[in-house]
Amino acid sequence: MRLILASASPRRLDLLARIGVTPDAIDPADIDETPLAAELPAAHARRMAAEKAAAVAPRHGGALVLAADTVVGVGRRILPKAEDETTARRCVELLSGRRHRVHSAVTLVDADGRARHRLSTSIVTFKRLGAAEIDAYLASGEWRGKAGGYAIQGRVEALVRALAGSHSGVVGLPLFETRALLAAAGYPLG
Repeated sequence: MRLILASASPRRLDLLARIGVTPDAIDPADIDETPLAAELPAAHARRMAAEKAAAVAPRHGGALVLAADTVVGVGRRILPKAEDETTARRCVELLSGRRHRVHSAVTLVDADGRARHRLSTSIVTFKRLGAAEIDAYLASGEWRGKAGGYAIQGRVEALVRALAGSHSGVVGLPLFETRALLAAAGYPLG
């Protein structure tokens, strides 16, 4: 049974390895990830994971296709992937001293073309950050390309006061939900 990972994220590949899963191929979906008007963070994560899987599955008939998306939400607001320091600063300043939700959606398309979906939602609380802490974090560059401007598995972890939910989900692939989807599809797991 072939498994295709519809993501170029090295973090997702590392997370799969933690549960003994090595995809047979990596084929990232190239889709528009722009949120729809008034789309809520959890709905956006679910839609993106489903669309990524749907885009890649036709290229790999008979294989399992695994796709995921992680969205950082503050209330009804979807925080962007930080591609520049100004965006990262805005995100980190907004998250300073407050709780937010991280929605990590997973879609698995099976060999018959059926899609199954799971969603993990975690609550992350940052400590109140001083200007020097924000500047030091931004200087690290870890924020680049990360939803909400941070990677919990890096330097920011020391600034997180509390996490309720899935650590792997906040990193980018909730392992409990992913393993359940793979098992339901008959993928051999150790």
